[in-house]
Amino acid sequence: MKKNVLLNFSFVSVIAISLLGIFSCNKSNSDANDKKTEVSEKVSITNVSYDPTRELYANYNKLFAAHWKEKTGQDVEITQSHGGSGKQALEVANGLEADVVTLALEYDVNAVKNAGLIEDGWVSEFPLDSSPYTSTIVFLVRKGNPKNILDWDDLIRPDVGVITPNPKTSGGACWNYLAAWAYGERKFGNDEAQVKEFIRQIYANVLVLDSGARGATNSFVQNKQGDVLLAWENEAFLSIADYPDDYEIVTPSLSILAQPSVAVVDEVVDRRKTREVATEYLNYLYSEEAQRVAGKNFYRPSNKAVLAEFKDTFNLDINLVTIADFGGWDAAHEKHFSNGGLFDQIYDKK
Repeated sequence: MKKNVLLNFSFVSVIAISLLGIFSCNKSNSDANDKKTEVSEKVSITNVSYDPTRELYANYNKLFAAHWKEKTGQDVEITQSHGGSGKQALEVANGLEADVVTLALEYDVNAVKNAGLIEDGWVSEFPLDSSPYTSTIVFLVRKGNPKNILDWDDLIRPDVGVITPNPKTSGGACWNYLAAWAYGERKFGNDEAQVKEFIRQIYANVLVLDSGARGATNSFVQNKQGDVLLAWENEAFLSIADYPDDYEIVTPSLSILAQPSVAVVDEVVDRRKTREVATEYLNYLYSEEAQRVAGKNFYRPSNKAVLAEFKDTFNLDINLVTIADFGGWDAAHEKHFSNGGLFDQIYDKK
């Protein structure tokens, strides 16, 4: 009898231990599933951009987060990084982690590609050469335009102080320089010696070369330096929005179509498993809702129908050259902005 009791007790103990093991295993699986669900409920990406897009992406990120939540049920957190476009490209190439880059020009994205982080063919990944919005270069002057600055010729006058950033670190500064160069070519019939002298005289009047466009804006607006700021159109509009009684925009007779570029950083998104959200983040920039956000932040929408909604904001008849007139960005950079290129020659002799 005693032997039977012991056998029954052992049998019950084995069953209890087995059940406990099954329960523990199920609980571990449940906890793991809970953690998996918790992880999948949120994703984070980083957008490394250039100076004047701070306000644009502060607004766009909210729009995209709502879009992504509705589409996938997932929350997305977007971290922003801003600075001079060339400097930002160098930072990403040197290890600053970015799921996407939204830089001032194609050449800067190519610098990230050349570091092995972006695959070939990125220009064709999104519509319009991966340029979801455009801008141009204008003059921001003080209210009433006291120096009567109307065109590029006025920038070489001895009584005019010019503010523009450094094209060695700023994408906006490259557009500024090329717009001035294009004007010089038309003025002097493509006589390069005369154009170089014209550009040299402009830079002789530059009071400070900030590293980025926002820094140049602060020098002009906050620190009251200079008589004219060579600015992204959107940056000029933002200054007027903040100080409507202090500044006005002058559109020169000739400017340039500035095409900021966007790209997925392939090496990062594949490692972080964020390709789907990063790709949609850039693709959604072309939606009508996002295009209106661009327009409201004074970037020119690439969607022509949406751009027409802002005809009272932008001068749509402005005379623009394009980077194609310079042979593309590789040719333009090699000639003008490479070490020892024309900008170095001109600025060293200013």
